[in-house]
Amino acid sequence: MFLPAESGRTGRRLAVILKGYPRLSETFIAQEILGLEREGFAIDIWSLRQPTDKYLHPMHKSIAAPKFYLPEYLYHAPWRVMKGIGWALRQPGFGAMARVFLKDLARDLTPNRLRRFGQACVFAREVDPAIRHFHVHFLHTPGSVARYAALLTGREFTFSAHAKDIWTIPDWEKREKIAACRWGVTCTRDGWQELRRAAGPEAADKVHLVYHGLDLTRFPDPAARPTRPTDGPVQIVSVGRAVEKKGFDDLLASLALLPADLDWRLTLVGSGPLLPALKKQAEAAGIAARLTFTGALPQDRVIGHLQAADLFVLPSKPGADGDRDGLPNVLMEAASQGLPLVSTRFAAVPEFIRDGEEGLLVPPGDPAALAGALERLIRDAGLRATLGATARARVARDFSFEGGLDRLAQWLAQAVDKSVDEAVDGADTGPRRA
Repeated sequence: MFLPAESGRTGRRLAVILKGYPRLSETFIAQEILGLEREGFAIDIWSLRQPTDKYLHPMHKSIAAPKFYLPEYLYHAPWRVMKGIGWALRQPGFGAMARVFLKDLARDLTPNRLRRFGQACVFAREVDPAIRHFHVHFLHTPGSVARYAALLTGREFTFSAHAKDIWTIPDWEKREKIAACRWGVTCTRDGWQELRRAAGPEAADKVHLVYHGLDLTRFPDPAARPTRPTDGPVQIVSVGRAVEKKGFDDLLASLALLPADLDWRLTLVGSGPLLPALKKQAEAAGIAARLTFTGALPQDRVIGHLQAADLFVLPSKPGADGDRDGLPNVLMEAASQGLPLVSTRFAAVPEFIRDGEEGLLVPPGDPAALAGALERLIRDAGLRATLGATARARVARDFSFEGGLDRLAQWLAQAVDKSVDEAVDGADTGPRRA
């Protein structure tokens, strides 16, 4: 299980902490890890949860990083947790970690907070001693594990924040984690402004905007798309997990409002807890015969559906629990195939889609406005072609994966080198994974 530094892997050593890995819905993370490996980093992946997705993305199969899984629930691995806590108690950094943890627990008295403490102790004990820097994706629960482990072991951590983790944790938690980190990045201007606000003037400059962008080399040239028939139904596609923030209930409600003379079909790709309710909604609205629910699919089949479509729609909106999208990667993926986009003026979507240029934007949670935008594009093939070409040009010109990766790799290299230089001989020793 343990992969020592002398096993043949070379490069700057880095532990990347995630909530769950691998996940089809987080291909932007896989894209980044693969890119960092190609930049010379030797990465260990640590996940708080076991994988649950049926399919892997091709990028996951290309990533060389070994994967390690922390006990999702502490009672699943009591001996491992006890060894982690016992080891932590003997470390010089235990007092600093305990003080921060107890302060957090007083404000968030939940089993979840206790789990993060236990996971941090296990991670700190088992992580390769040669790794001197942690980078965590998502500022909420993975961020807690990274912060506690960094305090315990005298290391530093950096973070990438995305969407739910920005909008569903309290200000005190955002402020204190930003103050404790070396630096952090986020992938939308919307999220960047929120994190800087929460950080306050003392730490706002630690937060940077880096669009994760899209690696277009992973996608076929839209010129290779099959020619669409001009006399058949207009093919609409949407991709995403069936959760409230994706707005699929609004999409079905809008389709039910379309005039009867319009000829269209919808393919909805993705699984999720709301899928049964969406199917019932389609039946009740009398549009089920025009809909195809595919469930989760591997990436090549998702791309196939994008290539076969005439337009893409994703009506993002806020969830009742505060969850929300950032800039959904699937919008850029659809744009890579020259599809016109229909979405909402919400979150970071307008940072990519300019209304009337790459697509059409409507207010979130407004099925009538969404129906109007869809009808306009269904009836106007010329407009679809114009918007689709502009969307493809924008993702290629302004949302390059390479530019963001170069900045992130440079900053991580500096952080890793500094952490290694400052490591004290003999520090952070003790038992490791058996």
